[in-house]
Amino acid sequence: MTTRADNARLRTLVDDLNRHLRLYHQQDAPEISDAEYDRRFRALEGLERELGVVLADSPTRRVGAPPAEGFAPAEHRVPMLSLDNAMNEAELRAFAERVAKQLDREAAFALLGEPKLDGAGVELLYERGELAVGSTRGDGRVGEDVTANLRQLGSVPLALRGDAGSFAERVSVRGEVVMPLASFARLNKSRAARGLAAFVNPRNAAAGALRQLHEIDLERLRSLEFRAYAIGEGAPAAALRQRDLVAALEAWGFETSPRWRVCEDVDAALAYYGELLAQRAALPMEIDGVVFKVDELALQRDLGELARVPRWAIASKFPAQQETTLVEEIFASVGRTGAITPVARLRPVFVGGVTVSNASLHNQDEIDRKDVRVGDTVVIQRAGDVIPQIVSVVLAERPADALPFKLPRGCPVCGAEVVRAEGDAVTRCPNRACPAQLRNRLLHMAGRGALDIDGLGEKIVAQLIERELVNALPDVFALDEATLAGLPRMGEKSAAKLMAALARAKDTTLPRFLVALGIPEVGVNVADLLASQFGELDALISASAEQLTAIDGVGPVIAERVAHYFADETQRAEVARFRELGVRWPALARREPGAAGEGPLAGKTFVLTGTLPTLSRLDAQSRFEAAGGSVTGQVSKKTSYVVAGEAAGGKLRKAAELGVSVIDEAALLELLSR
Repeated sequence: MTTRADNARLRTLVDDLNRHLRLYHQQDAPEISDAEYDRRFRALEGLERELGVVLADSPTRRVGAPPAEGFAPAEHRVPMLSLDNAMNEAELRAFAERVAKQLDREAAFALLGEPKLDGAGVELLYERGELAVGSTRGDGRVGEDVTANLRQLGSVPLALRGDAGSFAERVSVRGEVVMPLASFARLNKSRAARGLAAFVNPRNAAAGALRQLHEIDLERLRSLEFRAYAIGEGAPAAALRQRDLVAALEAWGFETSPRWRVCEDVDAALAYYGELLAQRAALPMEIDGVVFKVDELALQRDLGELARVPRWAIASKFPAQQETTLVEEIFASVGRTGAITPVARLRPVFVGGVTVSNASLHNQDEIDRKDVRVGDTVVIQRAGDVIPQIVSVVLAERPADALPFKLPRGCPVCGAEVVRAEGDAVTRCPNRACPAQLRNRLLHMAGRGALDIDGLGEKIVAQLIERELVNALPDVFALDEATLAGLPRMGEKSAAKLMAALARAKDTTLPRFLVALGIPEVGVNVADLLASQFGELDALISASAEQLTAIDGVGPVIAERVAHYFADETQRAEVARFRELGVRWPALARREPGAAGEGPLAGKTFVLTGTLPTLSRLDAQSRFEAAGGSVTGQVSKKTSYVVAGEAAGGKLRKAAELGVSVIDEAALLELLSR
């Protein structure tokens, strides 16, 4: 049995080491050397072995084995919801007005504001005060069990502070795992010294660290911090306001979002937003906005929640970060449809978390509007923190000899005279045999959303075109193993694998085949819609533009593109050759326009935009249709939902104009589960 003195010695050592963990990981102000910390750590290990006792919050418990194979699913009993965004002052005021209207009150209500940390959301589950499970957000309902990795974070309490009566038997704490900028710089310096590649930004380093499975980088994990912001289960009964929940989290031993503040009305919230925006570069960690929550918990309950977001909270986003750099060159790039796109090659610059070296200038009209020239100093940003774009030219720094840029009259690859149709902003190379077009069309055809030909990558495609072994898309299915094996750096084994992949690709579906053809404007959604309406390819080939336009979700532009494609004898001959070489698909039951399916989504119409976190577009479509819904390519008043992922485009603006509901993947999965 341990004596009171033994327990006191143990408690003193544990508290001392935990204090130094906080100084090192949270405050970046260590008081002792690493060697001294290691000596005290070994002393604690020795005492624990001697006494046969390990306290719940002992730092020795942070050293554990990673999961053996994969991550087990971890269900969130209370869903981890997303947040709606406010992109400007007007949208934040509109949020406040909606809340006031729903609450039917004129008096101002307080909002708790906190920095929106740019990291990875997690949930920590405590049972009887001890950490039981740590999981990622996942789809909001089910995440991944990453407990072993989260135990490495010095800011994750292994046991809640306080006596047993100060917290419920089951408590779930939500928060963000982030990597402070100082830790990020220190980690990259260490990696460089070890000959390892530097991480691009703190957010990616943080999120990736949690999902390490086998070769665990402990230095990377221990560079992370956890900041708590919510209680999913087990909130103190005495808590009446959001600020009380934050106080409870801090009392239990958690670090919370830095510089949080209670704002008495929306004007105070806007002032707080402005202060944080001005201080953004000086903060110890990256933030991309401010989260505002109605402070009174009773009002939160009255307001309730929608499918994916609470009505009582909103994320007020910061503008995209901008930088200046130099335009070193403007060149013309030829795409798979013949579109010639001017691209600015930039002096590499770090902006919005990535190094940017190229930015699309879209078309000649865009170049003329912004008047971008070689040698110009330009302001760039990552639109939506994703796509690099040139915002403006710094005219005061323009060289005297900088000349306006004009797209070439001939294709930069094949030399064919370029064309620009009346009313079309895009300049095109009309030569379908253009090597650049063929290259991009082949890569498109081999993509996962099309025929999914594993092994048909850029290097192989370049060799096939250069040696004139492939002069049209179907030619890849006429290749033989001996020819492939004779290519440089190919070999018999790789050739056999590619031949097997080509054989598998011959058995496809009509929607995938339509995508593979590379018809302008025909992506996954439109291809599925056309296939479901016509059932088989010959009926689609003979359809007129008027028949195509009559389909809900197919606008006049798409209809014209499809009709024009199949009216071309060369395209029809290419389709016939695919069939001759064995590419085949099962016939589909023809679905009349407007026909509803059966299931929980019967009668609902969806439009997909952007990249979803876990579902491919084909997976999403098949799940829609299995539940009775339908997918179209264009947003209209008849659209039930727009499902938006990363890098969503103009369809979001159209949805806003028409008042169509926009949901994310988590809300989509919830609809599908009903």
